[in-house]
Amino acid sequence: MKVTILKINNIPIAILESIESPIATVQDALDLLGNADNQGARKIMIKKEHLHSDFFDLKTGLAGDIMQKIINYYKQLAVVGDFSDLRKKSWLDFMCESNQTGQIFFAESTDDAVKYLTK
Repeated sequence: MKVTILKINNIPIAILESIESPIATVQDALDLLGNADNQGARKIMIKKEHLHSDFFDLKTGLAGDIMQKIINYYKQLAVVGDFSDLRKKSWLDFMCESNQTGQIFFAESTDDAVKYLTK
């Protein structure tokens, strides 16, 4: 897992650059949170492709479990990507609610993710 730190307005953001395999378990997410924390970052940015397809199937519970860990550890996560292929109402509702709560933000661009993480 390669994580770099980007500082914007003195706010450290951990950016997941590459991983060997997608984040597929809660432990994978905890490893990312720990890696970011060890580098002094509470805010994390990843790409949609860094998440296993199970994350996008709400029936698996993976998205909810990861979200709970992010909340428990007082982190913020921005996921950058094209989400137009995810058209299920339940998923669209989840994304909309997540974007409003402030813990996980689904962004179409890196610029949108950075704006979210630095406010």
